[in-house]
Amino acid sequence: MDLDFSPEDETFREEVRTFLNDKLPPRLANKVRTGQRLSKEDMEEWHAILHERGWLANHWPEEWGGTGWSVMQRFIFELETAIAHAPRVVPFGTSMLAPVLIKYGSEEQCRHYLPRILDGTDWWCQGYSEPGAGSDLASLKTQAVREGDHYIVNGQKTWTTLGQHADWIFCLVRTSNEGKRQEGISFLLIDMKTPGIEVRPIKLLDGDAEVNEVFFTDVKVPVENLVGEENKGWTYAKYLLTYERTNIAGVGASIAMFERLKEVANTTYRNGKPLSEDPLYAARLAKLEIDLENMKTTNLRVLDAAGAGHAPVAESSMLKIRGTEIRQEMNDLMRRAAGRYAQPFIDEALDEGYNGEPVGPEWAAPVAGQYFNNRKLSIFGGSNEVQREIITKAVLEL
Repeated sequence: MDLDFSPEDETFREEVRTFLNDKLPPRLANKVRTGQRLSKEDMEEWHAILHERGWLANHWPEEWGGTGWSVMQRFIFELETAIAHAPRVVPFGTSMLAPVLIKYGSEEQCRHYLPRILDGTDWWCQGYSEPGAGSDLASLKTQAVREGDHYIVNGQKTWTTLGQHADWIFCLVRTSNEGKRQEGISFLLIDMKTPGIEVRPIKLLDGDAEVNEVFFTDVKVPVENLVGEENKGWTYAKYLLTYERTNIAGVGASIAMFERLKEVANTTYRNGKPLSEDPLYAARLAKLEIDLENMKTTNLRVLDAAGAGHAPVAESSMLKIRGTEIRQEMNDLMRRAAGRYAQPFIDEALDEGYNGEPVGPEWAAPVAGQYFNNRKLSIFGGSNEVQREIITKAVLEL
């Protein structure tokens, strides 16, 4: 495929830049640029702005509210929004659940849920991981037993990102214990307001309660909330994970972060010289730039395959591995650039309106928190070790 921007792509790029200049609130861009925490209201505000422009679900089919953009246009949009420091759209509804509903859900489910995802009526979270089922997801134990017109759900999910804000959760549940573990899993949509659901926050190293535990005790879920067929949820989960892994890689955000890293390296001095002239640091920067270019090409291939209706399993796993390793390497180089200013991590400095004494340069405030938080990147969405097994099996056709 052609990796160069055509004249039409350049025109589109200017359209995106004009939109961002006119519609991206400076307050939100500043919070993203300086690494401050985004509130639910912040994320909802940007969601609504994109929805009003018709650009929120740019990867959906046009009949369901998509844009009809080319692969290159979608890449340009991701890149330009990252460079402009726009918030990333919360992916659970738009980029994870919606593709599953469009491919495997019923007409009624699509007509009901997709418009509510677009207009922000429903905030979704993901119920996959459990205390004993993370990368080995097939060992999940949360059980759904059918009783008449309902399933009765009991069990626990963990690491549920932004679950404290969610109206709904899409869950993998066990509906059968016969045969292979993967064959007894179903994909269920559950209203978080249903009696018997308890959400407990988990405080992370960066001081934020981004993830949660979710407990289900005799939770009644209507049978019509089953997506697709009973015991076929593993197929739907794998399809969803190809989208999640591409999103985790965050190619556009990585390119924007790399530009920021180069700026920091050119303006941060050690022994009278900028860091960019330190041989070891400069070598790591150069390797990062090469890896980023390679990842950009892989990303375009994955987007192209997904746009053609394929689920690029091996490619999305490659992208997830390299994307997470690259982001962690950039976090490490930013931490090294901050030097002693990365050590005194002040949790409150990441909140809007913080008026305390700054510790070092402005860009250094979120460095420690981002470094800690992003250690998880190579684990969630299927650990990188598991991704390597997936690639091996796909390439060798095992």
